[in-house]
Amino acid sequence: MSTRKLILLLILFAAIYVVAFLGTPGMIISIILAVIFLILLFVKYDGNIFDSIRMFRKTKKINKIKNETNFFPKEKTKIAVMLSGGVDSAVTAKLLLDKGYDIEAFFMRNWDSTVNLELNNILTEDEICQQEEDYNDAVDVAKKLGIKLHRIDFVKEYWDYVFVVFLREIEKGLTPNPDILCNRHIKFGSFMNYIKDNFKDFEYVATGHYAKIVEREGVKLLFQARDTFKDQTYFLSAIKKEILNKLIFPLGDLNKSEVRKIAEEANLSVAKKKDSTGICFIGKRNFPEFISNYLKKNPGKIVDSDTGEVVGDHDGVLFYTIGQRKGLNLGGYEKPYFVSGKDIKKNIVFVSAGKENTNLFKNEINAENFNFLVEKNIINNEMKVSFKTRHSETSYNGKIFINGNNVKIKSDTNVKAVTAGQELVVYYEGVCLGGGIII
Repeated sequence: MSTRKLILLLILFAAIYVVAFLGTPGMIISIILAVIFLILLFVKYDGNIFDSIRMFRKTKKINKIKNETNFFPKEKTKIAVMLSGGVDSAVTAKLLLDKGYDIEAFFMRNWDSTVNLELNNILTEDEICQQEEDYNDAVDVAKKLGIKLHRIDFVKEYWDYVFVVFLREIEKGLTPNPDILCNRHIKFGSFMNYIKDNFKDFEYVATGHYAKIVEREGVKLLFQARDTFKDQTYFLSAIKKEILNKLIFPLGDLNKSEVRKIAEEANLSVAKKKDSTGICFIGKRNFPEFISNYLKKNPGKIVDSDTGEVVGDHDGVLFYTIGQRKGLNLGGYEKPYFVSGKDIKKNIVFVSAGKENTNLFKNEINAENFNFLVEKNIINNEMKVSFKTRHSETSYNGKIFINGNNVKIKSDTNVKAVTAGQELVVYYEGVCLGGGIII
């Protein structure tokens, strides 16, 4: 608790004590002050009265999300399960088996360091890459559950539809999200088509994503997961609306701790396995080093956006993103520097001093090629929505404006480090309305 807040609470407590002796009016005033005292005492994140009201509204909204029924089909339905070798997909398969579904598992191989010329990550004959470790874990889980496991290869598709696009956007000075591209084109694109063409009797596809499919009046909607910290609807915002009818997300009503507990109780080998990090299907990499396999370094100057002073050097504008602090190698200044802009043509990285510098904030965000996951006509201009500009638990409120497939958000508050190329994802009362690329 902050000192300022503690002092305020003590003053309020003293005021309650004094006015309580002033008769009936004093009692009324003391009750009002007592309510304010309690709000200030229990408000989350050391905020104020208005924060507590917002928190109350958010709690109501979360409760509403929890009460929305996650879709499951009838028993004995045939379901294809993406088995990645992690705990989430393993528990997904376990839950579906327990519910009486007829399932088979599928492991996808989408990256090959040798074929894709990732020269600084080619392994020796004695080494095993993370992808192969994941496959071995998937084999163990499938054996334990007694289900068939298929291994399929989408290395070419991943290169053509995800990685080439990823590199092309970086060359433009943008910061694309490969996980979103991967979900649209591989997991819920190439894989869905593969199942449709080769396993025609499978009616649904299930994954270990933290999200929900909710059915309202015969229409399937993408809903936020109960676990707001793990919720992955941000990464699913670009998938095609039509395939929502074919998806199941069994983890939508579970927290991560509950998922691990289920895995432990089932004696699954991946129960305590760490979550995967890094680029979708590629894994954790040193980003500048990884990208240097495919894009050349182009050294230039780092310039203070407020003073115009050159404060350092960079290896290439393409290797930096808005809001970045680490990796700038700018020490010895009164305030830390953050990337606030990039000029591709002049090869300049602009930085701003201090984490509250106004250059780092925006209250108007524009996105193009917005992928609507609901019928567009149900969204009205100036409708109040919540939104995210990156995957995190933090969401903002604002008004939406639609012009064709372009969307503009006027935020109620300033938003930090809005980054061109990232995804603007919009929600209304837990429903993911879709997402578009920030420009």
